[in-house]
Amino acid sequence: MSSFLLEIVTPEHVVYSKEVDSLTVRGLEGELGILRGHIPLVTPLQVAPVVAKTGKETTTIAVHGGFIEVQSDKVIVLAESAELPEEIDLERAIAARERAERRLAARSNQDRVDHRRAELALQRAVTRINVSSDNRHKQ
Repeated sequence: MSSFLLEIVTPEHVVYSKEVDSLTVRGLEGELGILRGHIPLVTPLQVAPVVAKTGKETTTIAVHGGFIEVQSDKVIVLAESAELPEEIDLERAIAARERAERRLAARSNQDRVDHRRAELALQRAVTRINVSSDNRHKQ
């Protein structure tokens, strides 16, 4: 299997830059699998884990929105924020999930902007928890 360079970049720094064999992301239209030589494209990403595979090694990165640009031999993820599993504070993510769930449950007292912010906070928290939990199970 041929590899390609995967770069995950936030406004603050490069989170991940390695050769990978395959990549799975969640775009607005659903899950997308990418191999070397994939047709070039640019598409927005959902708040969801990005899964990079190299040989038998799998790396899951929490990506919180942004865009992906696919070139024939390189993929760039321009993310609002992104975290490797070891960077995630699991207890903080669980507390954030609980706060977001409480805000969503009290929806009748909120406007649409607050509701959307709570939904996004919940998505980010769940993504962090899933990425962190997946990593803990591998160890």
